[in-house]
Amino acid sequence: MHTPDGAKLLSNFVHKVAGLKSDWTMAAFRGEAIAAIRRQVGDGRVLCGLSGGVDSAVAAVLIHEAIGERLICVFVDHGLLRQGEAEEVVRLFRDHYNIPLHHVEAADLFIGALEGVDDPEVKRKTIGRLFIETFEAEAKKIAQDGRGAPQFLAQGTLYPDVIESVSFTGGPSVTIKSHHNVGGLPERMNMRLVEPLRELFKDEVRALGRELGLPEAFVGRHPFPGPGLAIRCPGLITREKLAILRKADAVYLDEIRKAGLYDDIWQAFAALLPVRSVGVMGDGRTYDYVVALRAVTSSDGMTADFYPFDMSFLGRAATRIINEVKGVNRVVYDVTSKPPGTIEWE
Repeated sequence: MHTPDGAKLLSNFVHKVAGLKSDWTMAAFRGEAIAAIRRQVGDGRVLCGLSGGVDSAVAAVLIHEAIGERLICVFVDHGLLRQGEAEEVVRLFRDHYNIPLHHVEAADLFIGALEGVDDPEVKRKTIGRLFIETFEAEAKKIAQDGRGAPQFLAQGTLYPDVIESVSFTGGPSVTIKSHHNVGGLPERMNMRLVEPLRELFKDEVRALGRELGLPEAFVGRHPFPGPGLAIRCPGLITREKLAILRKADAVYLDEIRKAGLYDDIWQAFAALLPVRSVGVMGDGRTYDYVVALRAVTSSDGMTADFYPFDMSFLGRAATRIINEVKGVNRVVYDVTSKPPGTIEWE
C-alpha cells in the first residue's frame, strides 16, 4: 500500500520467481480452521468471550460451526461499550444464530476498578485481568450444568494484536501496547486457548465473516477495541464522562453514515479529552469538555492515514455534537497518521 506498484512487485515475486499459485481461498481456510478446531477441542467444551466486535463474533460463529452446542458464549458488558451495542450483540447471537449466550452485567466491577486510574497500560491490564476473572467465574457456573466444565477459552485475537503485543515467531518485536486478549491465561484457570483467527488480518476476518454468512451490517462494522471506551477517554474515567462520550460518538457516526462515508473509512470514533475549555452558550460562559474526532483509512490496521473530510462535514458534525451533547463545548479533528500515532488514543 505504501510503495508504488507494491502489489505488482509482490505478485511478480510470488508467481514468477517463487512459482506459487493463487489458489488459496477463504472457503479453504474455513474448512481448514474447522478441522483444526475439532482436532484441538476433541469432545471438550469451549467458552468464547464476545466483545461486541467483528473478530470475536466471527470466531464464535466459526467455532459453533465446528463443535455446535459445545460452544458457550459469554458476553461481558463492562460498561465501556458504544450506544446500543449490548442489545445488538445479544440480538445477533440469541435470535439470529441461536448460539448459547450468557450475558454478564459487569459495569460496576470494571468501572469501579478503573476509578482513579489514568495510565493507559494500567487501564488495559486491569480490564484484561477482570475479563479473565469474569470468564473464570462464569466457567464455574457453567460447569454446574451437568455437562462438565469448559476446557477451552476462545478469543478473537488477530495478527496485528499479536504483532503489537509480542512477536508471533518469537523474534525481536517491541511491545507497542498490551492487548487484553494476547499473552495467555493464568495457570489456575486450567483452560487452553482457542484462537482460530490469530494469523489473519482484519480484512481477511471480514471475508471469513461473509463466507460464514454473518450480516453485512455486522461484518462491515468499524473495529472496536476490547478495552472499549476506556481508551477513548484519556485520563480518569467516570460514568458521566462515558455517557458524554457515548452520545458524541453516536452523533459522529450518524453523520458519517448520512454522508455515505462509513464504508470508505477503516475506523472512526470520538475521544473525550481530559481537558476543559471556555466557551459561550447564548449569553453565558461555559467550561466544558473537548471532543476529538478520529477517522482513518487503512488496509490492515498496521498503518493508517487520517481521513480527509471536507470542512463542511466537520462543521456539521461539530455543531451537532455541541448542540446535542451536554458537557461539550469544543470539537477538534485528529490529523495524525499511523505511524507516528496509533489509531486509538491510548
